[in-house]
Amino acid sequence: MKYYSTKGQAPEASFQEAVFKGLPEDNGLYMPETISHFPSSFFDELDELSLPEIGFRVMREFVDGEIPDEELSRLMEETLSFDIPLEKVRDELYALELFHGPTFAFKDVGARFLARTLSYFSQQSDEKLTVLVATSGDTGSAVAQGFYDVPNIEVVILYPSGKISKFQEQQMTTLGKNITALEVDGVFDDCQRLVKQAFLDNELNKRIKLTSANSINIARMLPQSIYYFHGWAQLHPEERKDVVVSVPSGNYGNLTGGLIAQKMGLPLKHFLACSNVNDTVPKYLETAEYNAKASVPTISNAMDVGDPSNFVRMLDLYSGSHQRMKENITGYSYTDKQTRAAIEKVYDETGYVLDPHGAVGYLGLEAYLKEQAGTGIFLETAHPYKFRETVEEEIEKSLDPVLEFDSKEKKSIAFENDFVAFKEYLLER
Repeated sequence: MKYYSTKGQAPEASFQEAVFKGLPEDNGLYMPETISHFPSSFFDELDELSLPEIGFRVMREFVDGEIPDEELSRLMEETLSFDIPLEKVRDELYALELFHGPTFAFKDVGARFLARTLSYFSQQSDEKLTVLVATSGDTGSAVAQGFYDVPNIEVVILYPSGKISKFQEQQMTTLGKNITALEVDGVFDDCQRLVKQAFLDNELNKRIKLTSANSINIARMLPQSIYYFHGWAQLHPEERKDVVVSVPSGNYGNLTGGLIAQKMGLPLKHFLACSNVNDTVPKYLETAEYNAKASVPTISNAMDVGDPSNFVRMLDLYSGSHQRMKENITGYSYTDKQTRAAIEKVYDETGYVLDPHGAVGYLGLEAYLKEQAGTGIFLETAHPYKFRETVEEEIEKSLDPVLEFDSKEKKSIAFENDFVAFKEYLLER
């Protein structure tokens, strides 16, 4: 399997090369040269396969022998060592709960696979690897936990100061060892910009071996296809005909993973790209004009992205056609007020507790199903406890704690939003 750049101006790469590089030299994003289409027999037996078995079958198509089957199977068992249940909220509407991993967010899947893949590929070398990651909340904690104490790998996490929840911050700033957190004076897009600039800086890349743990890295994004298969398989056969999936979205790697699953033959009827007021992609779907903008802080902070990286991958999947994309994806955006109201309403009516991101996905799905018949699945991307201040206020009930960090010291470095300073910091490490 070869991987090409979405900009088409960089050499093709193997899976290993794409994982280590993170970004192609032309500042595009890597995409698989081919996307296999599973036979119908695969879907007939899908509900008999375990989650790691599904993961193995899906990722084997993209690894293409660069990791032996026995090793890949082991990696998937370690990556997917937790459940991803499909929970019924009301008739024909389900939540796919992606928050049962160690950091209580969907990004555990991609981050754990990436960490184990990099560890496998680096076993034959003593060269130190520096992993850079920008986060608007959940990515940083998932990467920190996934790479914690992995030999020969240093992790530098950039997060916007004061714009993530306390729980998220504690998850990435209380570990130490090979995990360093930079608290950047800016927004997520500034953090993401610093990371991208680092990968394009020739001097920096000659002196330090860098890779990315954001969903711009192909090994972070591709495993997100796995749980779409698993979620579909948990539906009753009679509910699998017209399945609509609502994806609360920030950088759109999660949605891209779903689109790839669909291209692999998973019979999903339609996707919903649901955002908070950072509505760059929903606006594009509506107008055919892509206008990146500065991100705005919200209570669903993991989606506070004004210029999502993975949009270029979405375009690539549709050969740049707005019309084709719009036929398969509908966009919705919601305010904090609407999000809060959804948390309160769903809890009052069903007893189900939404987090602010899942609430955005729920709202889009509810709106779509009023116009179109089908079975709806929305992705619950984070545990409600991670946003307990917001959630508890709306449901008027205290949530049971899942993990406490109050006894652990926060270790972060305050950092200015300046690439020259960031580059000097990396070179001096």
